Amino acid sequence: MNERLVVSESELARQRDFAERVRALPERPRSFHIVTMGCQMNERDSETIAGMLVEMGLRPESVREKADLILYNTCCVRENAENRALGNVIWLKELKKERPELLICVGGCMAQEAGMAERMKSMYPFIDLVFGTHNMHRLPEYLLRVLESRRPVVEVLTSDGVIAEGLPQRRVSPFSAFVNIMYGCNNFCSYCIVPYVRGRERSRKPEAVLEECKRLVDQGVKEITLLGQNVNAFGRDTHGDGVSFAALLEKVAALPGLKRLRYVTPHPKDMGPEDVAAFANIPQLCPRLHLPLQAGSDAVLKRMGRKYDSARYLELVASLRDARPDIALSTDLIVGFPGETEEDFAATLELMRASDFMSSFSFCYSDRPGTRASRFLDKIAPDVQQDRLLRLQALQEELSQRWLDARVGQECEVLLENASRREATDDDSLQSWQGRDIYGALVHVPLPAGDHTGRLVNARIVEAKKHSLVAEATGQPW
Repeated sequence: MNERLVVSESELARQRDFAERVRALPERPRSFHIVTMGCQMNERDSETIAGMLVEMGLRPESVREKADLILYNTCCVRENAENRALGNVIWLKELKKERPELLICVGGCMAQEAGMAERMKSMYPFIDLVFGTHNMHRLPEYLLRVLESRRPVVEVLTSDGVIAEGLPQRRVSPFSAFVNIMYGCNNFCSYCIVPYVRGRERSRKPEAVLEECKRLVDQGVKEITLLGQNVNAFGRDTHGDGVSFAALLEKVAALPGLKRLRYVTPHPKDMGPEDVAAFANIPQLCPRLHLPLQAGSDAVLKRMGRKYDSARYLELVASLRDARPDIALSTDLIVGFPGETEEDFAATLELMRASDFMSSFSFCYSDRPGTRASRFLDKIAPDVQQDRLLRLQALQEELSQRWLDARVGQECEVLLENASRREATDDDSLQSWQGRDIYGALVHVPLPAGDHTGRLVNARIVEAKKHSLVAEATGQPW
């Protein structure tokens, strides 16, 4: 592995020393609240940020307005995500007037975006700390500088990113966990800002991934989701020690005690036969896959730089269903891409029907700074974009409801998350609980009163709602 990509032990020791110095400060903040925006990668990063803040002596505060330090872990993949982040940060300006000691921090992808850090420095001087995705591990150092100087700190590294192993973590769930296996993306799709804010692809060492997964399972975690911007490209760089993604899946699945394994997000162009076969050969691998399509028109896919066409995508869908007939597919879709005609849009609707997606995330195209598509001249009018989005989402509602309706009568295993607000039954001794089945669907199950968090229960689906399922238990939680 290229050692320059790995944060050295000496640097990690420096940061631990900075953390201790923050902890020793009498005027340090006592509590923190993190607002996470965007993808699972950001959720996982927020767990690391929380771990570092706890190491510095802060405790989590669930009410944002009561926290001494408020940190926004931001997203910039779409314009509305960026606007929402900035809107939230501006709202804190008034809170800071009331509480001058409040620390406001901004990290994540938006902060890493070219020119954004300087923009925030000049337009939002009340922000105390701005840092990017590539230097998150240096948070203790930056926070110490803010506290000692009482001046804003803006530090964003322009590099392809590093891998920092061994950082503290504060996991959100005791039974379900995200584990990064690689970072960055090399694809440079014409609309996408991810390679610019997350850097180039770099795999973690397989043994580091396995060690983390084993530790989680030993701590009681039942379900692990492997993460990467382009997760199935793991091992194709020089940093994965020659272990392929499919081989890594097998190694993780073989850990004693692991019940479920998932991963996000793959790229269709990188999904080989061995990745498909894993759904047939690995019992722990859940039959649910998020497989981004983006568009159904070959002309649009080409302009997007996706490196596959509609025929290849449908061939991949067919092979996945051959390997695991009950596999549930979800996807990402962009409507109103520059130059998209009504015929192009119709092709997307047709491919949605052919793929029979259980769900999808769909958005109107928006320019992202520095991307090739931002320079395309044939933009689609916002009213046309919105009309197409509503039509696409109406079709997805039909497909989703059909999938949910087909589940009625099926047996399932539910990993229970928390008590739900649904009425259980007329039986006062029962309480409604909610959790996820192997397809990731939300399932409500009436159960005897008690704490069932993180337990599994066998159940039978009895009713399909608009966005969830209702089941009755066929056994006791375990």
